[in-house]
Amino acid sequence: MIPIPPFWLGRRTVLAATVASFGCALTRPLLATQPAAGVAFDPALLDRAIKRAAGLDQIHALVIGRHGEVVSAEAFRGPAVNRAVNVKSVSKTIAASLAGIAIDRGVLRGVDVPLAEAAPGLVPAGVDPRVRRITIADLLTMQAGLEPTSGPGYGRWINSRNWVVDALRRPFVTEPGARMLYSTGSYHLLGAALASASGRSLLALAREWLGEPLGIDVPSWTRDPQGFYLGGNNMALSPLDLFRFGELWRQGGRWNGQQVISAAWVRDSWVPRTRSPFSGDDYGYGWFLAEAKGHRIAYARGYGGQMLYLVPGLGLTVVVTSDPGRPARSDGHVGMLNALLTDAIIPAAEMA
Repeated sequence: MIPIPPFWLGRRTVLAATVASFGCALTRPLLATQPAAGVAFDPALLDRAIKRAAGLDQIHALVIGRHGEVVSAEAFRGPAVNRAVNVKSVSKTIAASLAGIAIDRGVLRGVDVPLAEAAPGLVPAGVDPRVRRITIADLLTMQAGLEPTSGPGYGRWINSRNWVVDALRRPFVTEPGARMLYSTGSYHLLGAALASASGRSLLALAREWLGEPLGIDVPSWTRDPQGFYLGGNNMALSPLDLFRFGELWRQGGRWNGQQVISAAWVRDSWVPRTRSPFSGDDYGYGWFLAEAKGHRIAYARGYGGQMLYLVPGLGLTVVVTSDPGRPARSDGHVGMLNALLTDAIIPAAEMA
């Protein structure tokens, strides 16, 4: 088990600056920086960072660790840090991890395989011929080109009789592979493809391929009318279990001496392949990619402010869970969380 020292903090309101995004395009590989030595934080700066977090009324819990050691884990409000919570679209990062493992194990031939080849039974008759050009990589990067199912289109999509068919029959906004159109439907198609290609549910894959090696619980979550688990939303993990998932990635896909995800997939996932139309940050396979104060950052993001930040050069992993019912825009709550990382937590690690 990862050691968790006792820590208690009163609730105090602290103002936090906002930032729209990290604001820097990636210029070199994320893992190129050598890890910093030691696990310590400057205690005064760390205390200041945690107090600042406590003052953000949307935050539920914060977990901070360095080189695998949890230094602070606290629920300011909401469920305890060992209780599973809805991580919203952080589910996309988990699904992308499962896709990488599927490729490592030969369940999928690779990212350039068309969806129609990986899971031919998913593609209905009469769809636009361009659907057959959509690849696994297009789904991973949300560059399928189809009208998004997220945002205003989400309700209509989940109320449809067949989520896969509805997603694939939507009109094309742009050509496959042209640009990112944020869409949970793309990741639902990815999850359905993984289930079809493996002959097992996405839940079973998540439990065996990630839950068992990491020693974490993966509860059941939303399924579509055909029984496919939702590929890009509504998974639940505790903040401490999400920390373990982040540590798996920070350590290049290894956990307790076992290579759970190949190092090649970690490297490939952290190569910028498109850019978010909302934050402007780069996006790889399931990860947003940015730079702040000279440090490479990979992060997963879910509605409401569910965040998993990795700063490999500092050996830093940070988990934030927030109120899942309140919006968290890049120029709002998520901006405040980004500022918390870059202006408070990173300096506490740098000054140790």
